[in-house]
Amino acid sequence: RSHETPLGSSTPHASCLDLWRQRNDQLVRQAKVAQGLSLRRQQLAQDALEGFRELLHCLQGLPAAVPVLPLELTVICNFITLRASLAQGFTEDQAQGIQQGLERVLETQEQLEPRLECGLSALWDSVLHSSSLLPELLPALHHLALQALLFSGDDHLDLTFLSGASEDLLLLLKTWNLPAEESDAPLTIQDARGLRDVLLTASAYRQGLQELITGRLSRALSSLHEAASGLCPQPVLVQVYTALGTCLSKMGNPQRALLYLLSALKGGSTWGPALLEASRLYRQLGNTAAELESLELLVEALSITHGSEAPQLLIEVELLLPRPEPASPLYCGTQSQAKYLLASRCLQTGRAEDAAEHYLDLLALLLDGSEPKISPPPCPTGPCMPEVFLEAAAALIRAGRAQDALTVCEELLSRMSSLLPKMPQPWGNARKGTKESPHCPPWVSATHLLRGQAWVQLGAQKEAISEFSRCLELLFRATPTDKEQGPASNCEQGCTSDVALQQLRAAALISRGLGWVTSGQDTKALQDFLLSVQMCPGNQDASFHLLQTLRRLDRRDEAIAFWRRLEAQTKLPQENATWSLPLYLETCLSWIRPHDRETLLEEFQTSLLEPCDL
Repeated sequence: RSHETPLGSSTPHASCLDLWRQRNDQLVRQAKVAQGLSLRRQQLAQDALEGFRELLHCLQGLPAAVPVLPLELTVICNFITLRASLAQGFTEDQAQGIQQGLERVLETQEQLEPRLECGLSALWDSVLHSSSLLPELLPALHHLALQALLFSGDDHLDLTFLSGASEDLLLLLKTWNLPAEESDAPLTIQDARGLRDVLLTASAYRQGLQELITGRLSRALSSLHEAASGLCPQPVLVQVYTALGTCLSKMGNPQRALLYLLSALKGGSTWGPALLEASRLYRQLGNTAAELESLELLVEALSITHGSEAPQLLIEVELLLPRPEPASPLYCGTQSQAKYLLASRCLQTGRAEDAAEHYLDLLALLLDGSEPKISPPPCPTGPCMPEVFLEAAAALIRAGRAQDALTVCEELLSRMSSLLPKMPQPWGNARKGTKESPHCPPWVSATHLLRGQAWVQLGAQKEAISEFSRCLELLFRATPTDKEQGPASNCEQGCTSDVALQQLRAAALISRGLGWVTSGQDTKALQDFLLSVQMCPGNQDASFHLLQTLRRLDRRDEAIAFWRRLEAQTKLPQENATWSLPLYLETCLSWIRPHDRETLLEEFQTSLLEPCDL
């Protein structure tokens, strides 16, 4: 052994080492050439991956040797890089490759046997605190340690021995002092410095998003600025700018937020989250036209199928970012959800014709390939499917398309017919022994209410009154959701709350009362208006209609008494004003609302009260 090299390897061993290294370098060059989507290039990359696997199998088929370890660890790093980039993800066998590499290091130091049952963190602790760790191994170990962070998902690995920093992941990565590589070191597909920069950007971005979700806005702003200043590819920079815009908007700085969102859109004009956040910001600023334009662009962006770009055979920032979840500020939903936002905002802002068209497009989108029946689920966010039908019908009526509204209502009734209670019993009791939905009667009732309004628009008062009566028949059999059933979803609360049912009954009674008025039957109208006032005392619309009817029937004393009560009511906040009602119900209530209450009160005062009564 007098011919050993300084690392302790014999000449034949060194010759094999040269061959193995040449093979590694050849595979690295082959992998770097194999960029793109062509089948030929993909095959080259797969062949390179298989070559690394075979080379690693060859190296690990021999007893671990210190002179070979730097190359062996480099091959492990190259294999993991190429495997992860081709699979666009990380797998357990890649983490096992890191563990095998550490075990091989310990094997050369005769420290493996007592630690066979240890986890990855314990192996790192043993390797990095070994007194006999050679400097030649440090570059490859640093590279391997950075890759280990890809699988830890956090800063659980104690790598402070390598970096000399705290356990804070961002600080650890920023202050990580990578050892210089020898000029004749084996080639790598992605060097340690590039991987560290990728990890730093991804970690800063992920941390900023999490802080944004949890409301720690100042810290989120700092982390996101850190991500933007690092190695940030254009697609990721677009995401970072969107998150910065969201953060600044929540911090009450809409103008700066808008600048970041516009920068995001310049970098990716079809980037949905930026368009969604811009629409919210424009709504906050009162710019309805820009808000709706942003939503239209969002619908268009979500309808585009983006072709896959040629993957880089590297571990990139995008690979380390999670898919946006509903709680994430970068979640923009689906095309149908965006279409619903656009349609509902058009309806809320009085753009009835646009709303009607958007709702019809939305229904076509939702019903394409859908199941024949609607099963109303408890929706965590947004409207339930029947509510979309109801809002569509309301938009069509407002747009003067009563016949189309009747068609939409008929479709909804046909889809919910099997869910209707079979026996005329209280809905709350019927629910206990059946699988019928507790939300169905309010939805069906609302459908009949809208059908009645459509018939009113067509001038068919008899059919309208019949629909209002059917609506009330179902409503008086419906009960609010049982309290012992636990918390309800937004959708459940919207359609079955006490307030919603109360307002729906009032709307049906007032609508039928107005139908009687149009038919010249004021006495019947008076009964409906009185009942609506009794059922919903805070509903001033019912009170105004009742007062008008009393005046027409020349019941002066009752009218004066009621006028005094109504005048006092108008000086108080409207009851249930803080409750959020379903949009279709808000729309129905707007149709039966007197336009100028103050003027009406003045007219009543003039016509009903003599000077001595004042």
